[in-house]
Amino acid sequence: MDKLSAFFATGNMKELLLFSQFSQSALHVLLILILAWVLLRLSGKAIRLLKAYLRSRADNNLEDLKRIETLSRVFHYISAVVIYVVSGMVVLSELGVSIAPILATAGVLGIAVGFGAQSLIKDYFNGFFLLLENQVRQGDVVEAGGKGGLVEEVTLRYIKMRDYDGNVHFIPNGIITTVTNMSRGFAYAVIDVGVAYREDMDEVMEVMRQVGAGLRADETFGGKILEPIEMAGVDRWDDSAVILRCRFKVLPLEQWGIRREYLRRLKQAFDRHGIEIPYPHLTVYAGQAKDGSAPPLHIVQYGEKP
Repeated sequence: MDKLSAFFATGNMKELLLFSQFSQSALHVLLILILAWVLLRLSGKAIRLLKAYLRSRADNNLEDLKRIETLSRVFHYISAVVIYVVSGMVVLSELGVSIAPILATAGVLGIAVGFGAQSLIKDYFNGFFLLLENQVRQGDVVEAGGKGGLVEEVTLRYIKMRDYDGNVHFIPNGIITTVTNMSRGFAYAVIDVGVAYREDMDEVMEVMRQVGAGLRADETFGGKILEPIEMAGVDRWDDSAVILRCRFKVLPLEQWGIRREYLRRLKQAFDRHGIEIPYPHLTVYAGQAKDGSAPPLHIVQYGEKP
């Protein structure tokens, strides 16, 4: 009986010991998860405070505000990934799972995946340098990867942009070789105007200058134009028109609205001054004889005998 009692007592002790170890591990895992949640909240709050501080120092500079917003999103993403990965590794270690083999396996697997996922790795490397060099930010209008539109989101892997038709494009950073940013500092509203060959070019350019001066004096559009209209003059001769070129230096993203309003006002001014905006036309040439004379061109009406 003494041996049987000792056996059951030993069994109870083992169960109690296992239960105690399990309770401690569960408590530690719970504490780790709570700490991870606290770190996520603190990192998010720290990023928001840093963003608010930088926005206050930006002095309402639109360029700096865009960059601050873009980088804050990226930092929030990176901090969350780091906290999740570290917390997961600590939890596994606390549960008795050795992470050394996992890290070794992950290293070998990473090399194998690296060869098969070179484009994905290239996306992250290109995204890092796009952000480091401040090439594109949230709120910019850019052309990249064969698409153009308003940038709604910038991550280390892709750029999300929406075009004028409302279509959303996701451009992997790895395929981006050239970024055309139309939102930096200032822009030019370049305008080509075609008038008839019979018009006096000096008179036409004077009308264009007057319309440009009136547009710059307008309360609505004047604040968007940085400098007076710049007349480049006659740009080329087309088949039916002489093309005159001018441009306005404007605020970023205002070039399209200024161009539309200027063309609207210029059409009204051309109508008042009787300046012709020609349609394409064709001159029929009958040819010349060997002596240089031009024979008359015979026109036969339908149904009439020649």
